[in-house]
Amino acid sequence: MTTVSSFKIVGVLIHILLFFNMGHAQVESSSELYRNIMGLDSILFVNGFNNCELKEMEHLIAPDLEFYHDQSGISTSKEDFFKAIKQNICGKGDKKPIRKLVANSMEVYPLYNNGVLYGAIQNGIHEFYIKEANKELYITGIAKFSHVFILQEGMWQLKRVLSYDHRSPKE
Repeated sequence: MTTVSSFKIVGVLIHILLFFNMGHAQVESSSELYRNIMGLDSILFVNGFNNCELKEMEHLIAPDLEFYHDQSGISTSKEDFFKAIKQNICGKGDKKPIRKLVANSMEVYPLYNNGVLYGAIQNGIHEFYIKEANKELYITGIAKFSHVFILQEGMWQLKRVLSYDHRSPKE
């Protein structure tokens, strides 16, 4: 084999390795982006969904939010989103839904435009529970989700949501 042929083979192998590395663009859980998205998840779900502190999450929701849910349909605005939360999550009386992120299920993928970070995709699995007075928390379901966060003027906003594959915890 000639030296030129060897260099060509090495060059092709380097390109293949770079291609496969680019295909695995999920960020590490220790990265700043992952920690930022985990923080947003906490504001949305721990503060908002679980504790009904809706003011805490209001700035994180894009005005033109699109929320696709495999059981309750589509919501196409921030206003519709908050109306649904107030009625279905925070207005349930003595049976309060609680959401928990399944440990180690979260994945974060950065979105770039010409090398500049403009957003992130968050995928994960979450479990849903019911909290009742004088009872232990009990699980009612599990589902997958995908969120698209957009970074605008230094602020993150939730722009698109897919909530799907809702099923019984026994399935």
